[in-house]
Amino acid sequence: MPIIDKGPEIMTRNIDELVARIRELQDELEEEYRRTRDEWAEKKLKLAEELVRQQRRYKTSLFRFMVRSRLLVVLTAPVIYAGWIPFLLLDFFVTLYQGICFPVYRIPKVRRADYLVFGREDLPYLNIVEKFNCLYCSYGNGVAAYTREVAARTEQYWCPIKHARRIGAAHERYPKFFDYGDAEAFQQGLERLRRQYDDVGG
Repeated sequence: MPIIDKGPEIMTRNIDELVARIRELQDELEEEYRRTRDEWAEKKLKLAEELVRQQRRYKTSLFRFMVRSRLLVVLTAPVIYAGWIPFLLLDFFVTLYQGICFPVYRIPKVRRADYLVFGREDLPYLNIVEKFNCLYCSYGNGVAAYTREVAARTEQYWCPIKHARRIGAAHERYPKFFDYGDAEAFQQGLERLRRQYDDVGG
């Protein structure tokens, strides 16, 4: 009898199990985060005034903040804040792109609100510059994460093939992609994978 090599099949099953476990852990983490957030909200309601008063004690005045800042840090401020322009343009383009193209490709749209999260700028122990910095960081990193997910879903549709060598920090859709050089799997499974968005309820 011919020996059937089940190695790739076993490896694919193992990868699917790992991806499923990662998703379970992410769900557990999200649930824990939700629970902690709800507990924090309840405590905040009970101790709101006292909390604000205590936190304001740690606030650094704007004058002291500027005096303590290194000159080179201050001089680089225009460079870092100029990032608002490309972030705004990227945000606009990605939103427009998925709004036009994703319905055509039948890809579920990425919820922008899931990635652009704000709130740290409301903390009472931050001065106006620190609040603005927190707002900027939230926006910049949110746009980057939002863009990454839109790009990942696009890649899943157009080119779901793994690279020949390992890549760092691959997006979470990458493990589902076809192995490099596996032409048969790519041709047979491409249409199936293009519709595989169960994780987003699409």
